[in-house]
Amino acid sequence: MKQSIFILIFLLASTQVFSQLVQWRGPNRDGIFTETGLLKVWPEGGPQQILEVEKIGKGWSSPILDGNMIYVTGMLDTLDYLSAIDMQGNIKWQVPYGRSWNKSFPDTRSTPTIENERIYVQSGTGRLVCFEKATGKEIWAVDVDKDFECEYHIWGNSETPLIVDDKIICTPGGPKTSVVAFDKMTGKLVWQTKSLGGPRAYASPTIYEYNGFRYILAVIGTDLLAVVPETGEIKWSFKYHNPEKWDQNGLIWTNTPVFKDDRIFLTMGYDYNAKMIKMAADGNSATEVFTDTIFDNHHHGVILKDGYLYGSNWLNNNKGNWVCMDWNTGKIMYEHTWDSKGAMVMADGLLYAYNEKGNVGLIQPAPEGFKLISEFKITKGAGTHWAHPFIAQGKLLLRHGDVLMVYDIKEK
Repeated sequence: MKQSIFILIFLLASTQVFSQLVQWRGPNRDGIFTETGLLKVWPEGGPQQILEVEKIGKGWSSPILDGNMIYVTGMLDTLDYLSAIDMQGNIKWQVPYGRSWNKSFPDTRSTPTIENERIYVQSGTGRLVCFEKATGKEIWAVDVDKDFECEYHIWGNSETPLIVDDKIICTPGGPKTSVVAFDKMTGKLVWQTKSLGGPRAYASPTIYEYNGFRYILAVIGTDLLAVVPETGEIKWSFKYHNPEKWDQNGLIWTNTPVFKDDRIFLTMGYDYNAKMIKMAADGNSATEVFTDTIFDNHHHGVILKDGYLYGSNWLNNNKGNWVCMDWNTGKIMYEHTWDSKGAMVMADGLLYAYNEKGNVGLIQPAPEGFKLISEFKITKGAGTHWAHPFIAQGKLLLRHGDVLMVYDIKEK
């Protein structure tokens, strides 16, 4: 009997490890990577660059390292492509998966989501595709935005699909539905929520768990939705769009919500108020705790560490400062100028920032002030520096336009 129990526990543990997701902004989509043993100071000029690959296509999506392969999306001509690249820089395969967004800012923005031997990605016009990881062979596809009558805002689809249990989640918005779930193995529709109106936003969904509740936090251009993963029931929604402060029909809302316990933080740039909201004890509603006018993060992500929130804010489309906020009170601990606003992630206790001037910084999180430890500059590639960094296996992965760069950040 004891031996049987041991075997069952071992199999369950093995399955859990085997099924770990490799995805945008880390295992929990909160910008925090689980790597340890990383450099605490970089050499002058930055950590050692070990790989550079061109012609991956234009884009702002993150490269993903899984095993000994890098997977990255990019726009070539008018199509979005997924590339598989080995650690010697060879493109092993490169396959199209749908039309790019064909209007303002068309460059690819959807980052691959990887589970076991499958890769999931969504094009700028909403084609959701499941690929065989080893070969790039298409397994199934769904034209989500077309089939579910998506209502677009200005820049099309920027979503990275979310895997929840046996389902994959997308948020088309529009008059027909707000959120849809498909069987991740077949692409068959499992459920669709009712529509709350409002166009597609640009933020990717995430999983929120607290006090026995487990919801998908999904974003449309007007509302944050808490959706039951098994059924598609919307347990509660929070209206973030205020027509008195925003005259468009949908918000330019790109940041996945950040949460801890019963609190959830919403922020989107453009001098639009950030909001801290609180879910009710019964899990059926959420209300505002406080409004903040300083920490309006554009599209770069924020990091919660030891009761403080870190990231950049928006002064204009080309400029922003670096901010620390007390999570509990909303007090701004500092607002610091460092070149420009930018993306931020975290690993091994330190913050990694990639700003819009092309500088990459290693920062000590501290509410007392902005403590830049080391920095170096990205000189390859073209276009805006908008891609979020990715960290795995002691490596820092960055992309600028159609150029991929990999750095060794492991402490020797």
